[in-house]
Amino acid sequence: MTLYDRAREVTAFLQTRCSLRPSIAVILGSGLGDLVAELRDAMAFPYEEIPHFARSTVVGHAGRLLLGVLEGAPVVVMQGRFHFYEGYSPQELTLPVRVMAMLGAEVLIVSNAAGGVNPSYRSGDFMLIRDHIYLPGLAGMSPLLGPNDERFGSRFPPLAHAYDVRLRKIAYSIAEEIGPAVRLHEGVYTMVAGPSYETGAELKFLRTIGTDAVGMSTAPEVVVARHMGMDVLGISLITNAATGEETKEIAHSEVLNVAEDARVHFSALVRGIVREIYFPSDKPND
Repeated sequence: MTLYDRAREVTAFLQTRCSLRPSIAVILGSGLGDLVAELRDAMAFPYEEIPHFARSTVVGHAGRLLLGVLEGAPVVVMQGRFHFYEGYSPQELTLPVRVMAMLGAEVLIVSNAAGGVNPSYRSGDFMLIRDHIYLPGLAGMSPLLGPNDERFGSRFPPLAHAYDVRLRKIAYSIAEEIGPAVRLHEGVYTMVAGPSYETGAELKFLRTIGTDAVGMSTAPEVVVARHMGMDVLGISLITNAATGEETKEIAHSEVLNVAEDARVHFSALVRGIVREIYFPSDKPND
């Protein structure tokens, strides 16, 4: 069975069980899954019940796909994602993105928990992803390896402007409405394979090549979203300093604690962005 056939089978499985047709897709990173409590009329599908889906094995990733309404907009939400370090191929961990696009979603909001390589970032800050450095992808771990199916997209999709400027402007406007409690930056996200946290030397290297935040996800999902023609907004929650100068080692439990503290602001930010995307205001563009 081809990748396209698997994606079509999953899409049909979901469409026969839920009539909602989403226009916006959301991927919730480590500890950020509480946003699903804001959904109305939601149907939840545990990953283990969805054909061809992988299993989310990481604490902080609930492992459910939800279809529902957020701020009046029909959405599809991944409550937890898959990672390279769980042993999945790039094609397996990005299959849900292809399915969300085939369900009808034209915009992907992708979130993650990340270390702040930029020394001006603090725990609890948010970073809009302006661009990314996909280290595993540059080393050959791309979800687009192998035969290309033109029904998905072109053989050589451009990624020079993978993260949509218009969507970032919307995010800035919503953050301004929320107020100073949401500290918002814009920068470059670098993906490493994990699961070990980086050494001090590696963090200094990442900073040298232009990294502002580092994590273990997101980039392959964005590559596939752009391959499918989706517009992308990326949001990183900065959970810890990662400049290479730290003397205290980070633990995953600390990441989840910061995410817990930030969940109210994260929820307000994403809800406002979804509302503005689906019901654009009449405010003139800058």
